[in-house]
Amino acid sequence: MNELVASPFAGTRNAVADTAGARQDQSRELAETQVKYLMAQQFPRDEIANTDKILNAFTRPTLAEQSQYQFSRGGSDISGPSIRAAEAMAQHWGNIEQGFRERSRGVDGKGVPFSEVEAFCVDLESRTSKRLQFIVKHWRDTRQGGYQIKEERDIYELIANQAQRRVRACILALIPGDVIDAAMQQAEVTLKAKADTSPEAIQKIVAAFEPFGVTKEHIEKRIQRRLDAIQPAQVVSLKRIYASLRDGMSSPSEWFDMDEAAQAGATTTLKDITEKAAAKKASNKKAQTQTEFDQTPQQNPNVEAMIGRINSCTDTDVLDIVADEIRDYEGDDLKRLEDAYRARRAELEAQ
Repeated sequence: MNELVASPFAGTRNAVADTAGARQDQSRELAETQVKYLMAQQFPRDEIANTDKILNAFTRPTLAEQSQYQFSRGGSDISGPSIRAAEAMAQHWGNIEQGFRERSRGVDGKGVPFSEVEAFCVDLESRTSKRLQFIVKHWRDTRQGGYQIKEERDIYELIANQAQRRVRACILALIPGDVIDAAMQQAEVTLKAKADTSPEAIQKIVAAFEPFGVTKEHIEKRIQRRLDAIQPAQVVSLKRIYASLRDGMSSPSEWFDMDEAAQAGATTTLKDITEKAAAKKASNKKAQTQTEFDQTPQQNPNVEAMIGRINSCTDTDVLDIVADEIRDYEGDDLKRLEDAYRARRAELEAQ
C-alpha cells in the first residue's frame, strides 16, 4: 500500500492571527475603500470645470508665491511645483486620495532605528495609483556631528518632512501634465502682476536673506543691477531662491558668489537657525541655578524653537508659511504658538 507524505504546508493555515478585532478592521477598511471608489464613479470629475478651479486658485498671490521651488544643478536653474501647489491641484482636481503612512519600524546594522514609510496618491476615478516606499533613519545630522532622535514628535516631524517630497511626486504623477503646466503659468502671471518693487519690499527681501549669509551686494551681483532698479521677474526669481534655501534644497553658494568666510558662517536653512536658537536657549537654561529651574515651569523645546522661528520672520507671507506647521501641535502648546503668531503678525503689519 502506498504511504502518503505529509504536506509541508500542514499546520500553517492558522499561523496568522485571526482575531475578531482584526477581521472587523479589515471589513471596515474594505467597506470604506469600496464606498470611495463607488462615489468617484457616481460623481466623476468635470475636467474643464476643475481645471478652471485650479487656475483660479493660482490667481491668489499667497499661493502663487509658494507654488514653485527652484534649485541649481549642472549650471542650470531647475524649478517645479512645490508640495503646496501639488496639494492645491489635487484638492481641486477631485477624486484623489493622497498622503503617507508609516508601515513599520526596525533597527539597522549600526543600531540606529528607522521607519519604513510609504507615500501614495490614488486616483479613485481611474483606479490608478502611485506609491513610493523609502526608509527614514531616526537620526539628525548637524555641523557638529549627529544624534539619534528619540521623541515621538521629533520622529513624526522628520518623517513628515521626508515624505512631503515623495507625496508631491505621487500627486504630480497622476495629474495631467498640461494641467500642471497651465497652473504654473498662471502662478507666473500672478507673481509678475503682484511683484512689489517698492523700497520697503526690497528691504524685506534683503532681510530675509540675511540669516543665510547673503548680503545686498551678493544680490546685486547676481541680478547685475542695483536693487532700486530691480525688475518684477527678478523679484519672483529671488523669492524662489529664498524658498529653495528655506527648504534646504540648495545652499547660498549655489546662487551667489560668496567668499569662503561668509559661506562658512552662513546658515543654510531655517532649520539650522532653529537648531542654533534652541541650542542657545538650552545653554542659557543650563546656566540657571537649581532654584530658578525649580521655580520655572519646563517648556516644550519644540514649541520654543517654533516660537523662535515665528519671531524671526520679517514678512507676513513668510510668517504664514511658518505658521502652517502650527496645526501639528495641540493643547497649551497650540495656544502659545497661536498667541506668538498673532503678536508677530500685528508687529509686522504695524511696520
